Amino acid sequence: MSSETWAALADDAETLARLHDRELDAATLAALREVGFPDNLALLPQDATASEAWDTMRAALGFIANPPQAADLDALAVEYAAIYLTGAYGASPAESVWLDQDHIACQQPMFELREIYLAAGLAAENWRKRPDDHLVLQLQYIAHRLRRAASADFLPSELGEIMDAHLLRWLPDFAARVAARTAQPFYAALEHLTLVWCQTLRRLLADPLPNQ
Repeated sequence: MSSETWAALADDAETLARLHDRELDAATLAALREVGFPDNLALLPQDATASEAWDTMRAALGFIANPPQAADLDALAVEYAAIYLTGAYGASPAESVWLDQDHIACQQPMFELREIYLAAGLAAENWRKRPDDHLVLQLQYIAHRLRRAASADFLPSELGEIMDAHLLRWLPDFAARVAARTAQPFYAALEHLTLVWCQTLRRLLADPLPNQ
């Protein structure tokens, strides 16, 4: 594929990272509607399962009042905290909690990803607040690698293997747990969309299209 296509996919990863990164506000919701999210994503649905994820995300966004009222934003903030901050739903956005035998944060997966990031010249800003194996940082890493597609050190298969060893081992369970426990359609749809997007990207990395 062309470097422009890889860059567009990097934009996708950054968009998804942003939505997991912090609470939704009125400006972000307005921006999502303006660009027609999720239909603005470069990685379009490839099958019926993916199409369902896009449809669900579109419907969940439409479920929120336009413009959102204070009560809407408050409810979304409560759900964001329950998923990403307080652990109220038992759905940690950090890999170690899912893969460690004792479900403890900041274990071996975090250190493995730290080494992967260092090899790419990256580092978590503050691992005590957001560990290296956090969903947001893994999506940002994917974006970084996709933007380097024109460089000699970019190997699609290598990035795919990293996703297999890390993100894709726990993201399905995370998405399912959030969907089962959240009261907000937006976050259930976002986790599912993120999972399907990552799975679709993984297939593309295994068999990238010729440059166009």
